Amino acid sequence: MSSDNILELQGLKKHFKVHSTFGRGKTVVKAVDGIDLVVGRGETVGLVGESGCGKTTVGRTVMKIYEPTDGKIIFDGVDITDLKRRDMKAYRSKMQMIFQDPFSSLNPRHTVGTIIEAAYIIHKTEPIGGRTKAIQNLLERVGLNPEHINRFPHEFSGGQRQRIGIARALALTPKLIVADEPVSALDVSIQAQVVNLLDDLQKELGLSYLFVAHDLSVVQHISDRVVVMYLGKVMEIATTTELFANPRHPYTKALLSAVPIPDPIIERQRERIILTGDLPSPANPPAGCVFSTRCWKVQDRCVSEAPIPVQISPNHTLACHFPEPAGKL
Repeated sequence: MSSDNILELQGLKKHFKVHSTFGRGKTVVKAVDGIDLVVGRGETVGLVGESGCGKTTVGRTVMKIYEPTDGKIIFDGVDITDLKRRDMKAYRSKMQMIFQDPFSSLNPRHTVGTIIEAAYIIHKTEPIGGRTKAIQNLLERVGLNPEHINRFPHEFSGGQRQRIGIARALALTPKLIVADEPVSALDVSIQAQVVNLLDDLQKELGLSYLFVAHDLSVVQHISDRVVVMYLGKVMEIATTTELFANPRHPYTKALLSAVPIPDPIIERQRERIILTGDLPSPANPPAGCVFSTRCWKVQDRCVSEAPIPVQISPNHTLACHFPEPAGKL
């Protein structure tokens, strides 16, 4: 692993065994099926795709909430793939997670101070100046009133609760934060505030983010690079500028065509791609390219042979037999 990278995933797989219909045997759901991904130090990597593509599973597997089925997770130069829960504790302080739902991720029976203090108690850490002062400083840093340390989660709005979640994630000064759709449950007006807060914290603290989202406009604003997933596999990886200006995978092009452009003339003139059919089941993915059942460019090779990710330029990787021609969307 390069010293410039805080996280590296190599062929990561996470399969779930579930009971099939009427309890007859078990079915394997391939939520994540062999992905390679790198997050540099101080970098934000956006992980995007439709609901059910496996992006949240990637984030939870990185955090070892789910144990990986296969592949490697290398964090800060250390292979943590097979570490047991007890051994993982040493790395928990360096990697934290912001959860999607600010309403269910905070214990309603605990005060804000108790929620954040739990991190210090579990890791037996005593901040300089004491825990109360440290918690108040964290609340102030995320834009909340330090005097509200004894309030309960129900006394805060959705945006404020998510700020509490961010403060909790920052308590142990992590190097990597996995943000699992941190603004999707918030009003649009509040989303921008939270995204800007995350951006400011990154610059101030040198954080690295794996930013899971389905809102491409948010991803475009905050990410340095973007990883596009579909049915457990990576379709395309590129810098944000390159991906939005020159999408080469048909799936990426379809996703970007749905993003509104605040110019009525351009909006009327551009092509809107509507995918037909439903997302296939991860329990029974297509044999070749997983996107072949919905792709308008599908050919025989796509049905029988899964494409291998190929680096088409220094900052652009693609898994497609018949990519879109270079050019703007």
